[in-house]
Amino acid sequence: MHFKKPIIGVVCDVIKNGANSFHGAGEKYINAIAHGANAIPILIPAQIAGEDLESLSEFFDVDFFEQLDGVFFPGSPSNVEPHHYGDEKSATPDSHDRQRDGSSLPLIKLAIEKGIPLLAACRGMQELNVAMGGELYQCLHQHEQFIEHRENKNATRNEQYQAAHEVSLTSNGFLANTLGQNSHQVNSLHGQGIKTLGQGLTVEAIAPDGLIEAISCIKEKSFALGVQWHPEWNFSQDKLSSTLFKAFGEVVNKRFIQKNQ
Repeated sequence: MHFKKPIIGVVCDVIKNGANSFHGAGEKYINAIAHGANAIPILIPAQIAGEDLESLSEFFDVDFFEQLDGVFFPGSPSNVEPHHYGDEKSATPDSHDRQRDGSSLPLIKLAIEKGIPLLAACRGMQELNVAMGGELYQCLHQHEQFIEHRENKNATRNEQYQAAHEVSLTSNGFLANTLGQNSHQVNSLHGQGIKTLGQGLTVEAIAPDGLIEAISCIKEKSFALGVQWHPEWNFSQDKLSSTLFKAFGEVVNKRFIQKNQ
């Protein structure tokens, strides 16, 4: 099958609705991929119960993962199960999505191995860190050194996504060089965060309290970038967000062109 634009796989959550489960991703993420990265978003179902990640390729006539030009890991209300980073007890036992863990964590490793560009937001950035051997704080608000990073549950949706704090961009890092500045205001809607950095990852941005807010693994044959905030929200109206999706789209398009030469 031939496509006129790059294909970006968007990893799904398992969403409960009464007695039924659905696989899906928020429309805001799909819009940002389609219009911000100028690519075709294709939803990747979360791990099918009892199956491994590679079994997804059986649904396609060709190797599914080789057809992807990029992968996007969106945010989610759920948290990565802590046993993936060495904590046996969960502080949020009712907020997990085991099937998404089963897709995202191996897919991140596979994308980096195969040189498939990836972008990750919020939970997605935490998945990137865990997949690379890093650890997470399960409840940031229980640690006095951190500011409040969670959204106000009583605020309107627009208010929740307003700029919450500044991040300092690492000098000569990908974000700083791409944006052309050393700081930016971002939103904040997360309860967990990076405790120890995963292997091979570089810090791209830090919050005023020292929490890591963006990470990357950008080399000759790999492009992996994760941000703790939500760049998809009104992405076209924010300089950093629009720049981020445009840059991701350019890397993805480069792979698309090389594949079709």
